[in-house]
Amino acid sequence: MRLAVLSDIHGNLEALKAVLADLGTAGGADHLWVLGDLAAFGPEPSACIQTVRELKEAKVIQGNTDRYLSTGVRPRTPQFTEENWPSAASKTRERDAMFTWTLERLTWEDMKYLQELGTDLALEVDDFGWVVGFHAIPGDDEAILLPDTPEHEICDALLDREGSLAVGGHTHQAMDRVVSGGWRMVNPGSIGFPFDGDPRAAYAILTFDSGKVQVDLRRVNYDVERVIEKLAEGDFPALDLMARRLRDAQQ
Repeated sequence: MRLAVLSDIHGNLEALKAVLADLGTAGGADHLWVLGDLAAFGPEPSACIQTVRELKEAKVIQGNTDRYLSTGVRPRTPQFTEENWPSAASKTRERDAMFTWTLERLTWEDMKYLQELGTDLALEVDDFGWVVGFHAIPGDDEAILLPDTPEHEICDALLDREGSLAVGGHTHQAMDRVVSGGWRMVNPGSIGFPFDGDPRAAYAILTFDSGKVQVDLRRVNYDVERVIEKLAEGDFPALDLMARRLRDAQQ
């Protein structure tokens, strides 16, 4: 049995199409999970939502930016200090402008779809057990689990879940870790905006056989410069920031 996991598309249709093509070339999957953050910040947010909706076999959940778009709330921000105060207004203005720009490119059907998405996934695999999925951690779509996060923090995040394999996105950094307590934590990385220094789109294929799982963290080339051109054509309000992220794969 094969489970494909996609996450953090962020309106990047070029990258999404490349990943779906690669998945087809790799033989497809029996199950497909999409872990949220479908639309915000990329040049084609509505088209990405529509493409995901057309994946009839896909189970899709909401990410934090999907929640921001569909509710009007905005990300938690650090407390203002004397050090960050000089740039606080400009950064807040830029953040809000990026969300507004995305909203202007969504239909009401897109918005209803984002509003109705759930937040958790679970799959019982024969001879293996339960696999659980979420955007960041269960119950918190803004929390951070990184490749160097202490093991006890990962175990604490999964304390109220049953299983041995957990799959989450949000950080835009691919990860495959076995931690104490019996959990294996997998992050497929980001399709639209990787933050690990590799600009190729990232996703994962998990293959289950005879009670074991093989994790394939895959990377796929796509036309990064074309995505930047589309952002420029759409007068994206933070073009320099997003162009740097796309080219350098750094936050």
